[in-house]
Amino acid sequence: MAYVPPKKLAHDAKLLLEELKSKKEPLTPKDRISIPPQEMPAQNPNDRNENMNEVALGYFAEQAKLEAMRCLQCKNAPCIEGCPVRIDIPAFIKAITQEDFKKAIGIIKNNSLLAAVCGRVCPQETQCQEPCTVGKSLKDVNKAVSIGRLERYVADWERLQKNIAEPVIKPTTGKKVAIVGCGPAGITVAADVRREGHAVTIFEAFHKTGGVLVYGIPEFRLPKKIVQEEVDFLKKMGVVIKTNFIVGRTRKLTDLMGKDGYDAVFIGSGAGLPRFMNIEGENLVGVFSANEYLTRSNLMKAYDREHADTPIFDSKIVAVLGGGNVAMDAARTALRIGAKEVHLIYRRTESEMPARVEEVTHAKEEGVIFHILQNAKRIIGDQTGNVKAIECLKYKLGEPDDSGRRRPVVIDGSEFIIDVDTVIVAIGNDSNPLIKQTTPSLVTNKWCNIVVDENCKTSIDGIYAGGDIVLGAATVILAMGQGRIAARSINEYLK
Repeated sequence: MAYVPPKKLAHDAKLLLEELKSKKEPLTPKDRISIPPQEMPAQNPNDRNENMNEVALGYFAEQAKLEAMRCLQCKNAPCIEGCPVRIDIPAFIKAITQEDFKKAIGIIKNNSLLAAVCGRVCPQETQCQEPCTVGKSLKDVNKAVSIGRLERYVADWERLQKNIAEPVIKPTTGKKVAIVGCGPAGITVAADVRREGHAVTIFEAFHKTGGVLVYGIPEFRLPKKIVQEEVDFLKKMGVVIKTNFIVGRTRKLTDLMGKDGYDAVFIGSGAGLPRFMNIEGENLVGVFSANEYLTRSNLMKAYDREHADTPIFDSKIVAVLGGGNVAMDAARTALRIGAKEVHLIYRRTESEMPARVEEVTHAKEEGVIFHILQNAKRIIGDQTGNVKAIECLKYKLGEPDDSGRRRPVVIDGSEFIIDVDTVIVAIGNDSNPLIKQTTPSLVTNKWCNIVVDENCKTSIDGIYAGGDIVLGAATVILAMGQGRIAARSINEYLK
């Protein structure tokens, strides 16, 4: 898709809105479906691949209203079924058509504290937007109502008004809840439990709060000031946050209840243990996990070389292995840090990439070179132990595997070499085994994910878990969905 400047998008939206307003009859469902999906204004690709500023700029007011007018207000509301935190999507969109943005954000906040975050990074096309009637009518999920962009619009509107409603807290109960990890799941639990009047303390291993929102997602996708504002909102609610506190080292998990007097504990420590390919050459200088690479850039601001002392590899030609959002983030970050070429290598087809369509499009626009149906065989080093090339294989798709996707099959004799000086492995993360190692009675599976029941309760009474520590590396909104379940269970348990 050709790049369209923001000013043209705003102009076109204004003209169309005036045309629709001039109609005397109310819009029919056919009229609504015929309104074109509103394209997200964005930085020019030729500029943005050299800066860390946010790529997607957010809808103009006219665009937001037009996009909201596309909603058919279905009585069965399939979009709500697709939302892990069950936001009343038709209601908040209807409020946008009435230009009652305060009401719209209020409806969202009944279920989600992280509207500005989810509106930016959640994969709505595989969740709330996938069952959208408009998208199904047009036979294209990418033409469904852009629920995430509308969520972002009203969240940003509230922030710009600097008039965020104070949270309502029920009378103090005298009960104490400990939360391990200040990521999406922990933040969600903290808000829902605190609303019920319980005292809440979050224990965060890092020196900064936000979890994967600050160390995993780049500034150009999610500005860190937005995450900080959400954490500040928690503090206004009376939530206490202790950083540099590693549960399992600073304090054992069971000691929080047995010695420190907490009545319940929620574990939302995420999945921070990177996976590797287990191929020749992964120990060479210039090979990184995406986890380390992005943490150096995002959390420790290595990209800001004038103000940060954090070292980051000075790469010229980079290979990124993987096809998820993390792989896209790593590839796009490498370009911004100064790489001349970035090659993204993925063993399936583009249609099977787990990354969001928007992220794939942005990566291509910015110059990332895609190698589809290919994968690394070995990493080649020079005489000093530094990466100098990567040997890859070509693949074809065979029969479906356990995930339902067609299994990639090696094409014999298809080896080829790409000259690179850096390899970033972005094939997923596992759960850190630390809590399990120091809490033998906590049941986990073979990947060290904590085993929970349908209420997010662990094998230990009073201890609950959710998010990536349970699901494996998943999405922000799925972690929040589990956080809501766990919070309900904790509130019921404390009664």
